[in-house]
Amino acid sequence: MKFRLSLLIMSLVTLNFLLACGSDPTPIPSQPPAPNLAAAVPDPTISDPGSLVVYSGRSESLVAPLIETFAESSGIDVKVKYGKTAELASTLLEEGSNSPADVFYAQDPGGLGAVESLLSNLPGPTRELAPEWAKSPSGLWIGVSGRARVLVYNPENLKEADLPKDLESLTDPKWKGKLGWAPTNGSLLTMVTGLRSEWGDARTLEWVKGLVDNDINIFPKNTPQVAAVAAGEIDIGLVNHYYLYRFIAEEGDEFSARNYHLPNGGPGSLVMVSGAGVLKTAENNENAIKFINFLLSPVAQSYFANQTYEYPLIDGVKTHRLLTPLEDVVQPDIKLSELSDLEGTVELLRSGGALP
Repeated sequence: MKFRLSLLIMSLVTLNFLLACGSDPTPIPSQPPAPNLAAAVPDPTISDPGSLVVYSGRSESLVAPLIETFAESSGIDVKVKYGKTAELASTLLEEGSNSPADVFYAQDPGGLGAVESLLSNLPGPTRELAPEWAKSPSGLWIGVSGRARVLVYNPENLKEADLPKDLESLTDPKWKGKLGWAPTNGSLLTMVTGLRSEWGDARTLEWVKGLVDNDINIFPKNTPQVAAVAAGEIDIGLVNHYYLYRFIAEEGDEFSARNYHLPNGGPGSLVMVSGAGVLKTAENNENAIKFINFLLSPVAQSYFANQTYEYPLIDGVKTHRLLTPLEDVVQPDIKLSELSDLEGTVELLRSGGALP
């Protein structure tokens, strides 16, 4: 989906934005500004607002318009390195104190947890912008949007009553050859890390082996899984909730796939966050904080709700009509800060035959 920056920036002074959602433009709801919205964008009269280096585990097609909005509004020279969250986390660990990054903007909490030793404490006013469940208890990173794990299925081929009630049921032979997942995807890795946290490694390994024995189809990422479900090539895909809504926005409500939130909860219903933290070695610490504050401002939160179909994390932002209310999702009792051992999860997936 192509976003136009000109639709985002309506006024640098008042920060009144309108965000288009497919063919149905959705204005940002009228609401009071976040407590520190004024601090989110520097004074445009400052002759040199400085620079900022962001390592982004969110894809360029999703967040580039938002980052460009921040840069255009603030005058800050923002440079972005895009990549997969796990790969960027590894890069940061390799670079150590020599990293040029100021901010790590990660797809999931696992990536942030993996580099916690490199992050500095966020200031109190910034930490207060997101709910407790969506941030590091030690104040080292903060969530900026919510992302739920779901099963995507084709209602023309399956009735909801026929769907499994939990993840373990996917190892049933009746699903042989009919499932899909993306085992290298950061969100899938985080979900499996959640399984390890709740089930333990032995039970999780047996589940992985069960899926492999069930000839689960491997995809490079989530988008082609949703397309494969709609085309009838597989019955069920393990994805994040918002991929479906991008297809519906482009192709209409008749698109042949729907999301299913597991009624028995567990890690398969995990609501993760994309989030951000500031490097201890950041040369542009002040601008880094302003950027994170901006991501948690009404402007950015409405962008997430209406353009990327994610859950906003601040009060007063209306979610998209297609989203299942967050309170209706049966979430597991797993702390996001416990999902940092991605390396251990990769090794477990290799042991189970899911990764080479």
